[in-house]
Amino acid sequence: MTLNEALEKLKALELKQYAFNFAMSSISLDAVTVAPKDTAPGRGKALGILSEEDYKILANPETGELLAFLDEERKKGNLPAQEAREVELLKRDYDQMSRIPMDEYVAYQVLLNDADDAWHKAKDASDFAMFEPYLEKIVAYNIKFAGYYDPEKAPYDALLNEFERGATMEMLDAYFAELRNEIVPLLKATREKPQVRCDFTSRPCAIPKQRELSEYVMGLMGLGKDHVAIGETEHPFTLHFNKNDVRITTHYFENAMVSSMFSVIHEGGHALYERGVDDCYLYTRLASGVSMGVHESQSRFYENIVGRSRAFTGFLFPKLVELFPEAMEGVTPEEFYKAVNMAEPSLIRTEADELTYSLHVMVRYEIEKQLIGGTLAVKDVPATWNRLYKEYLGVDVPDDKHGCLQDSHWSGGAFGYFPSYSLGSAYGAQLLRVMEKDFDVWGEVAKGNLAPVTEWLRERIHRYGCLYNPTPLMEQAWGGKFDPTAYTEYLKQKYTDIYDL
Repeated sequence: MTLNEALEKLKALELKQYAFNFAMSSISLDAVTVAPKDTAPGRGKALGILSEEDYKILANPETGELLAFLDEERKKGNLPAQEAREVELLKRDYDQMSRIPMDEYVAYQVLLNDADDAWHKAKDASDFAMFEPYLEKIVAYNIKFAGYYDPEKAPYDALLNEFERGATMEMLDAYFAELRNEIVPLLKATREKPQVRCDFTSRPCAIPKQRELSEYVMGLMGLGKDHVAIGETEHPFTLHFNKNDVRITTHYFENAMVSSMFSVIHEGGHALYERGVDDCYLYTRLASGVSMGVHESQSRFYENIVGRSRAFTGFLFPKLVELFPEAMEGVTPEEFYKAVNMAEPSLIRTEADELTYSLHVMVRYEIEKQLIGGTLAVKDVPATWNRLYKEYLGVDVPDDKHGCLQDSHWSGGAFGYFPSYSLGSAYGAQLLRVMEKDFDVWGEVAKGNLAPVTEWLRERIHRYGCLYNPTPLMEQAWGGKFDPTAYTEYLKQKYTDIYDL
């Protein structure tokens, strides 16, 4: 086999993987948006067959020989940079997948399909017991898979590494301790001050008008309808088939208009990342965001740093008055800005303010560590969840729906994902520190012009896709090492201003 022949086979392999991922993603998107409730068994059957074929594409001797040959050429320096990176990542995928028995891989995909259906029903009924047997199996699989991924690591470290390469419990324990030391006193200081007005945020807002707002916001973000569609689901998420076909979702509440508004901005940040990947990586292993932490840095940058800024809320305010005149009656732009940034311990992570958000993530991090570490039984998750919410946020959890069943991640097997949300917030604050030196960020945002922000991020992050690992990519963008104090200083400055501390 010549090198050129091998590279042609590499291209064919990636195209085949892309096709199967497209098919399975289509089924998954349909399942959580428009599919009738009792249709999981049929999807599970289809996903089982597709998963088996997808497994065979990568984990077979012929693919192993191809990647071994190309990996040797990579080590000799005989491959262009793009193909060398593709081979590096595919070889890693192959090594991991080959360690997982096919029957276990297929059974796990079917389990996740069934678990998602069970989670929706359990959440509707606010009954963790309905979801418990599925979660027990998912935890067991993840512990086993962690051993396949990297038997040298502690199981939870191996899972963390799948979402944010280089992340460890040791690093995250220190990171969260630092945040806790800074956030808790700051939160206490805000609670001792007169609270901002927020009564109007629960006034009724017609859902058709909220859909109009979603389209308006997507337009401001440059998310054209030709390539980005919006759907509705229980738990908002973003799914990309390729950079030219991205789907975002939201959930509308008549008495919580800002909830859907900020979920659209958040998911829109994910979509902008995928849309910004360079065309040369299309249909390859590099054609996506590099990690969950980096992805969350983009979504949370738009949702919080831009979306909840005084500049953006001031620009958006007249549109809100136009769409929701009764809800916004008697409200000033400054009152709206402070309301959407109000610091208040709460139950729901996706509705949390910037200041308390990482405390919500910490609860999940602590529970995941114990579940995967074998020190917490699945049946004890609700009680542990409720205890930690009381300890970290000082709130009492009324039921499972507003507690341990609120997130969809565990039903999808995403153990190790949650810390990425907090890391993404910290990454974003450090990006802002650099961005503000390059141009008048807030002057442009105040005019509703988000293009300079997007272009800056595209130039430094989006366009590279998976060409670099997270750490070198972000260090290149920051011009230095990761500095969590950029995040805590950002929070201190913002909330000192809002609460006149």
